[in-house]
Amino acid sequence: MRINHGFHATMNAQPGKGDEVVALLLDAPSLPHPDCVVFLVGRSAGDPDVVHVTEGWTSPEAHAAFFATAPAQALVAALQPLLAGSAYSDEVPVGGKAF
Repeated sequence: MRINHGFHATMNAQPGKGDEVVALLLDAPSLPHPDCVVFLVGRSAGDPDVVHVTEGWTSPEAHAAFFATAPAQALVAALQPLLAGSAYSDEVPVGGKAF
């Protein structure tokens, strides 16, 4: 499956909330979605409240359609009070190894 759209996000959790952010992301409704072909969650080795997410989607349209759904909006709503800030950058995964 070809990846044509993606991003990398760095999320700064509220102090002590990094585990909750990671748990929500690892249960994200995008994981089983067929158009989401890359979904990696990581965290800073030096600060457990800094969480990284890399996503790769088949198309920008598939990503936008998914994020308009109720489950995706519920995830966003659940994450918001746990975050002190976040930064997103355009990134299209091209290969590598996750595990």
